[in-house]
Amino acid sequence: MYQFVQPQTNNPNYTAGQTWGALKKAWRGYKIAKVQSDNTRMAEYAKKIRTLQHDLGIKQAEFPELNLS
Repeated sequence: MYQFVQPQTNNPNYTAGQTWGALKKAWRGYKIAKVQSDNTRMAEYAKKIRTLQHDLGIKQAEFPELNLS
C-alpha cells in the first residue's frame, strides 16, 4: 500500500491529488499503447510514469521491455 505524501517537485502548482490523478492516467495510456504495440507512446508514458512516481516519492516502476529502469 502506498503512503500518501506531498509531491516533492519544485513546482508547487500541482497538488498531491492532481499528481496521483496524472499517474493514474499515465498508467492507463501506457496499457493502451502496450495493447496497440505502440513502442513510441509506451516509452513516452513510461518516462512520464517514472517522473510522477519520483515526484510523489514512491518507488519507480521498471520497464525492461523499453530499457527503462
